Amino acid sequence: MTLAIVLAAGPAAGLTTEAGERLADRLAGQWRRAGADEVRVAADLSELADLVAAATGPVLVSGADLVAHTAVLKHLATSPVGPTVALVLTDPPAAGQVTVREERGQVVAVDDPAGATGVFGGALRVGPADLPALAAAARTAAGGGVDRLFADLAGCGTLTFAHRVRLLVAHRVGDPAELAAAQAAVAAVDEDRAELKLSVKERDDFFTTFFVSTWSPYVTKAAARIGLGPTAVTMISVAFAVAAAVLFGVGGRPALVAGGVLLYLGFVLDCVDGQLARYTRHFSAWGGWLDTMADRAKEYLVYAGLGYGVTHAGFRYGWALAIAAMTLQTVRHMTDTWYGVLHDEAARRPRAATGDGGGIGGKLNAASTKVQADTGSVSYWLKRTVVFPIGERWALMAVAAALFGPLVALCAVLVWGVLAFAYTGALRTLRARWMRVPVMSTVDTGLHRDDGPLARTLPAARQPLALAALGALGAAALLVVALRVVHAGADPRGWVVPLGLLVLLGGALGARAAHGGPLDWLVPAALRAGEYLFAIAVGVAGRVPPWLIFGYVFVLTLHHYDLTARLEKRQAAPPLHGATLGWEGRSALLTIGSIAGIASIALATLGTYLLMVFVASVVLAWVVLPARARGGDRSPG
Repeated sequence: MTLAIVLAAGPAAGLTTEAGERLADRLAGQWRRAGADEVRVAADLSELADLVAAATGPVLVSGADLVAHTAVLKHLATSPVGPTVALVLTDPPAAGQVTVREERGQVVAVDDPAGATGVFGGALRVGPADLPALAAAARTAAGGGVDRLFADLAGCGTLTFAHRVRLLVAHRVGDPAELAAAQAAVAAVDEDRAELKLSVKERDDFFTTFFVSTWSPYVTKAAARIGLGPTAVTMISVAFAVAAAVLFGVGGRPALVAGGVLLYLGFVLDCVDGQLARYTRHFSAWGGWLDTMADRAKEYLVYAGLGYGVTHAGFRYGWALAIAAMTLQTVRHMTDTWYGVLHDEAARRPRAATGDGGGIGGKLNAASTKVQADTGSVSYWLKRTVVFPIGERWALMAVAAALFGPLVALCAVLVWGVLAFAYTGALRTLRARWMRVPVMSTVDTGLHRDDGPLARTLPAARQPLALAALGALGAAALLVVALRVVHAGADPRGWVVPLGLLVLLGGALGARAAHGGPLDWLVPAALRAGEYLFAIAVGVAGRVPPWLIFGYVFVLTLHHYDLTARLEKRQAAPPLHGATLGWEGRSALLTIGSIAGIASIALATLGTYLLMVFVASVVLAWVVLPARARGGDRSPG
């Protein structure tokens, strides 16, 4: 149950609207329309502390001086960015109001005018886990107002995210003249039209901004009117992508053109599901997880269609190109995930702890910040495009396949992907060394690495990144050797594969070492690369059909995206994660199958097993366990 509390303290407590309604009572009504289950008006912070102490769900708090669209309050109440979120305005701070500084959406400093990027908007949502800190802050700040409450809450170390107001109106008022001006500003904006515009991401990639978001809000509006939910739109998008993959596999100019059109429309719907969630404010952990998983599955199924189409057209290595594209993109995504974690950690720490502003890393950081702030410039769009985001990838595949065929489409994806990986990898490495944040030392390292029982029993060795990189390079060398030996007509299974496993397992020696180096955020991606390359090498050495190798690596990517999607959403590991055997356990089983001469059976059996564990884990996580939790909530005290 969500509780909203209006703090009727301070000079604005006695303000009334033109209709004679107290501003505090008006805010209470707006909180009800914004979705609060219970609304209370507190005379002071002591009363607020008592209400918070009895609360069991999220608590919404606002001062009595806030004039805003109801949608602003609703957006704050339903914000998916974090459990505790504060309203941040760009208005100049008035007497008694606190300033905030934010980085990457996080409030990293309060009441620091020198580095301020906004002012506290007098409203916040506090998650259940932070309620004790809120109650303690209310008691500490007794006699003060909502600004003092927020400052003391931040002083407790509570991680707070910033919610900015865009297109809609929110102002804090202190006298009747300011109240009248704020009400006039609210009345001048069409709330529903603004909400529809807000459904589009404020900053998106070039292709999405100019070739999708210019008309996708109309689709979003239509979907909302007919009652389609974000999940339904996601599934329709999956169907479009699957149909495009089939057409790419069929080949022929009409099929390729139709596939390109369907792929474009599927991407439009992929944007619409997020826009619909923001427009209707229907957010859920399930929806976020499904969107992430569907995006990857759709893209890799299209790779499969292109790979089959290339092979069907007579090119021998069509499936090899598809496998390479999928492996490259997955490893890229893993580095994106952990670099984002690194950046968030760096934002929460004092700059003195993350390095000074000198050196090439500091200069790159300053240059990146400057370019990002110069929205709409040529450099801004180049920076957003060169990294090869999803919109550009789908557009390139659709156009290249329709005009030139599947072979050109796959080669173009690989070339641009490699260049983008090299560019982002080099710059992020330099910036990470400047930030000097040991991000992997703050998390469950074994879970993030996807270690199994074997890795947890091997002796510990230092330098986990060097060991993981050595394993990945060893797997790459094994793949090259396997290709050459098989091409020469020999059998590499008896000696090459076991030797490759030993090198790969070198990465497991760093499992129990401290991951405190400035570049140790690269360890999970290095281990993913090593496992994928090793599995591909086993398939090559055992002369496994290429489509089966693709299928096995595809299932592995589902497992790893499932893991990272949950970690990104600050959720627990998949329920059956222990049954996936760990990256080193799976590689050892494939080695046994290769030596036994049943590499195809080993890949098919292990892949099927992992797929079954994945499906069972999804059912447990999103159906069974939530149902049990609801049943427990309904049971007698």
